[in-house]
Amino acid sequence: MSQSAINSTGPVVTLFEAYGSGAEQVGAKVAEALGVDFLSQQYSSETIEGAAAQQQDSEDGFLMRFFKLFGQSTTDHLDNILVPTDQHDDNQVVRNINRTLIDFTANGGVVLGRNGTVVLASNPQALHVKLDGPVESRIARAAELAGIDRERAARRQVNEDEARAAMAQRLYNWDPRQNDYYDLVINTGRLSLDTAVEIIVAAARIKVQHASQ
Repeated sequence: MSQSAINSTGPVVTLFEAYGSGAEQVGAKVAEALGVDFLSQQYSSETIEGAAAQQQDSEDGFLMRFFKLFGQSTTDHLDNILVPTDQHDDNQVVRNINRTLIDFTANGGVVLGRNGTVVLASNPQALHVKLDGPVESRIARAAELAGIDRERAARRQVNEDEARAAMAQRLYNWDPRQNDYYDLVINTGRLSLDTAVEIIVAAARIKVQHASQ
């Protein structure tokens, strides 16, 4: 995304997670510690799971089914962001996402997903974080947090990691699974979520301090 520098008046953190890394919990606590608002994923695990479940009734693959299903609905309460079904829609989706995230973080904020890592890349105060970990530990955490069995969480892991990466590549031509875009990559399979929060909060404050110098 090519654009002039984006500025905000408070700390900004963008989060991307591999499924089950605990970003929802971490993001909410980071926002609270920094005194800013938290914006969660646009599409929940349950929503993506629903798209995958309908694959058996469609000749399309899962990702195409995902694109088509959400291209017919408006689920974002902030901006009615549609999932694209063609190039024209892609461009509108990108504009909507950009506007939503820039407006949301004008006074600082924590954003989970939504391609915030790329959209807010030119904000000198933004800290970009990826949460990851071994697959088995992520599946175990996701199952516990969602109150589902590990078999179901394992299916979600495959579908969700694939869908979120495909959407990022389609809309913004980046692969969030690569570490090049992040200031921090934290393995929440080895570090507790509370430790991850402490690290992110400290790093976000340092980044704001350096940006103001």
